[in-house]
Amino acid sequence: MTQRALISEGLCQWLNGRELESKQHVAMMLLTVTEDLWPHTAMVSAGEVLALTRSTIRIALWPGTVTTGNILRSGQATLVAIHEGAAHYVRLALRALPDVQDSRHPRQRFSAEVVAVREDRAKYADILSAVTIRLHNSNDVLERWRETLLELRQ
Repeated sequence: MTQRALISEGLCQWLNGRELESKQHVAMMLLTVTEDLWPHTAMVSAGEVLALTRSTIRIALWPGTVTTGNILRSGQATLVAIHEGAAHYVRLALRALPDVQDSRHPRQRFSAEVVAVREDRAKYADILSAVTIRLHNSNDVLERWRETLLELRQ
């Protein structure tokens, strides 16, 4: 029997969909591969990624984007998150979820199984951040994130 890969408990708790105000300035990278085999990088937020367990993650993406097309075609992506002094590289096997009827913020939703995990720590320094963002209208965005995460739980 193959042992399933697991993200750290800390990363799982950080991606729990709660306390979005404290996570609003952090973006993660979602890496996919284009049809012509070039790497493609997208940014995702704590309002678009939800860890249901240490081995199952859900992701909500804008429909029609290059990233969404890459995942629909290949079923693969790597999530890169900086958390608790480490870079977390999480390989994912994804499958599309059904659309949510009457969604207020239509997204292409995916369920992702964690396939492999690597944590990168520097012996000589703490890794503090990768991408830091400032929301233009945090109240509106945080509300949209809450609604998106509720739909990811379905």
